[in-house]
Amino acid sequence: MSSATTVSGLSVWFWRQIATWAVIFKRVDLAIEFWSRIHAARPNDASVLATLAHLHAEKGRTSEAIALLRRSVELNANQAATWFNLGFLLQGDEAHEQAIEVFDRAIALDAKLDRAHYGKALSLIKLGRLEESVAVLRRNIELQPMSPFGFYQLVHVYRRLGRSGEAEQTIRHLAGFEPQVARQLERETGISAGLEVR
Repeated sequence: MSSATTVSGLSVWFWRQIATWAVIFKRVDLAIEFWSRIHAARPNDASVLATLAHLHAEKGRTSEAIALLRRSVELNANQAATWFNLGFLLQGDEAHEQAIEVFDRAIALDAKLDRAHYGKALSLIKLGRLEESVAVLRRNIELQPMSPFGFYQLVHVYRRLGRSGEAEQTIRHLAGFEPQVARQLERETGISAGLEVR
């Protein structure tokens, strides 16, 4: 091993330590500075780009974060979490068609990535593709049966589709483990599931 390689490796290790501590102490700009140095030393490291993207997103620099994530998945297309993060940012940017495609890439790599199913459903709902969103939300619920978020969205989709019986049944099911959310849905939808008022 050459001394230049050793120095470079030690420098990258040192920069990683500084960047890690900067994040712990919420010095995001400092963390970006040192992760940028690491990126310069390791330009083809997809995980470094993904980390930089996360930090830029924290600072509200969405376009920079999206560009970094696109480059990351170009370098390594097998990162389900990175595809999800890209979809999440595209969704926040109202690029729902693109977000759906990207969530599908994440799901193809990890069919059990529940948040990718949920994200895809939200974009389908935003685009008015309600019937399509039902199956996606049901899959999210299968993967996360104790999380209220998929149920919450599903009830609203059912109501918009005029499927009040299924909405009522879903509210009653949700009441078994999230009664407050179930009662909130009764108020929001006007659908009575016969829940006790507390």
